Amino acid sequence: MSANKNTVALVSLLAGATVWGLIWHPYRVLEEMAVPPILAATLTYLVALLLGFPLLRRRLAGARPGGMLLLIALVAGGCNLGYVLATVHGEVMRVLLLFYLAPLWTVLLARLLLQEKVSLPGTAVIALSLAGAVVMLWQPSLGLPLPANGAEWIGLAAGFLFALANVLIRKAHDLSIELKSMAVFAGVALVGLFALPYEPARLAVPPAPAWLLVGVVGLVLLATNLFVQYGLTHTPANRAIVIFLFELVVAALSSWLLAGEAMTPQEWLGGAMIVAASLFSGKLEAREPAPG
Repeated sequence: MSANKNTVALVSLLAGATVWGLIWHPYRVLEEMAVPPILAATLTYLVALLLGFPLLRRRLAGARPGGMLLLIALVAGGCNLGYVLATVHGEVMRVLLLFYLAPLWTVLLARLLLQEKVSLPGTAVIALSLAGAVVMLWQPSLGLPLPANGAEWIGLAAGFLFALANVLIRKAHDLSIELKSMAVFAGVALVGLFALPYEPARLAVPPAPAWLLVGVVGLVLLATNLFVQYGLTHTPANRAIVIFLFELVVAALSSWLLAGEAMTPQEWLGGAMIVAASLFSGKLEAREPAPG
């Protein structure tokens, strides 16, 4: 891969990580405007889909959607919807650190789907990720070191789906970036529509300011996903996980400044181990040939 593509892919992933480190806040604002998170996610991704289709229709012409594209849509839909639910209802940093157990899942999924060997570095990533989760979640009075509430379980599941989507997007190198981006938008809208009947909050017509915010978030999602799809397509799966760690920096600052959330020393220690595992996973890049 050329140096120019390398740089563009890096900047694209960093831009995506920045947006994802902040995106929890507008969804919380929407909830305060009586727009619950499932409805908010469905509407914003539907906006991104509707804006993206005419913008990208020439590049989508002649595309033949298949089983892989449908799978990417459903996996990415579950991941993004879960991310919104977890960060709206849970503590942002705890949810994100559980989400960033993704290197554990990436190592295993890359072995199954990309035929990458799980060698000593891969085994170390698995061990360090799990150890970090145990340290962060361990509370003797509660027994087993498991997520403490529904939001944290959803964050953990979303991290698995993120790793799976990451690997599937890279595996589907024959599909265009635009097509995969539209599949992500359609997937969230579709999964969200199926999930709406299970939304515990009472659904109502959003007020005018909420519609404006929905439109802005949808536009940001469109731009961000195009950047991220490009970055993922031109970056090895395990290196992409490392770059996305910048999201944790943005989320830590934004959750402290905007929500007044703080973590305990034990949670910081466990989180540091999870981050270290993610950084260590970058060493696996050499085992995966870079795309041209």
